[in-house]
Amino acid sequence: MVKAAVLGAAGGIGQPLSLLLKVSPLVDELSLYDVVNTPGVAADLSHIASPAITTGYLPKEDGLEKALTGCDIVVIPAGLPRKPGMTRDELFGKNAKIVSDLITGVAKYCPKAYVLVISNPVNSTVPIAAEVLKAHNVFDARKLFGVTTLDVVRASTFVAEITGEKDPRKLTVPVVGGHSGDTIVPLLSLATPSVKIPADKVDALVNRIQYGGDEVVKAKDGAGSATLSMAYAGFRFAEAVLKAHKGEEGIVEPTFVYLPGVPGGEEVAKETGLEYFAVPVELGPNGALKATNPLTKASPAEKKLLETAISGLKGNIAKGVEFAQSSPKL
Repeated sequence: MVKAAVLGAAGGIGQPLSLLLKVSPLVDELSLYDVVNTPGVAADLSHIASPAITTGYLPKEDGLEKALTGCDIVVIPAGLPRKPGMTRDELFGKNAKIVSDLITGVAKYCPKAYVLVISNPVNSTVPIAAEVLKAHNVFDARKLFGVTTLDVVRASTFVAEITGEKDPRKLTVPVVGGHSGDTIVPLLSLATPSVKIPADKVDALVNRIQYGGDEVVKAKDGAGSATLSMAYAGFRFAEAVLKAHKGEEGIVEPTFVYLPGVPGGEEVAKETGLEYFAVPVELGPNGALKATNPLTKASPAEKKLLETAISGLKGNIAKGVEFAQSSPKL
């Protein structure tokens, strides 16, 4: 039996993500939590002919405790989306507290669950989550993941558009670093199968992968951000975690993890000087099985991108840690 929870289930990412989890054969029970509308979302989803029993909870009447108790996997898209003109700092202030409060609930009610953080800015919210879990003495780095899968999905999609590959799912492009702007580093030179990108298109392609979110925000004309593609990416990563949990082997997905706590992570930490970084991680029955280090094989141009990413990530990570450690609740 697998119980999954979506925290922020009534939002733009949360609703389609909940739909995908509801129809997944890997989920037996689905728990939806948000500050508004979750009973309605749950009632709607419960009419779908699939095994997952679906229930919605609000903050009243110990809703968070009920939603999380007994959970095996918790996916967190909660928080505000980035709006046109909003800086990531402004977004951070609003979402940091939301994530901190929800992770406190995880620490209390399902401390052994896999925790998948979608809430932006991931470069800072994952360190916040780790600090909260550490403060409650329940931190297991192998089970805390920053979901960077949308960068991977975009990379394969945009590369396929250039190469003419009709099915982007046949392409694997490792994307490392963080999950915002120039902290996102697509390692095009390590794509499998290998791809030839015309030299005059590489810079624009890298920029599009890094700033794909802005493309969607602009196209939606202020009415939202990347919600549907993010829901798909979040589900894809959750599905990978659950398949590995059930014993399927050889599953590798890039994800933003706490390197010192993941086997193989020390090598990446040593090379980057960072405690958190997204690299391809092999998943197993207890979460992160092994972090792999593709950085040494990066091209010279990619190594320059990595320098910029590392510089940006230092500040993002420190900001998250500082927020969590200064929180009066810890």
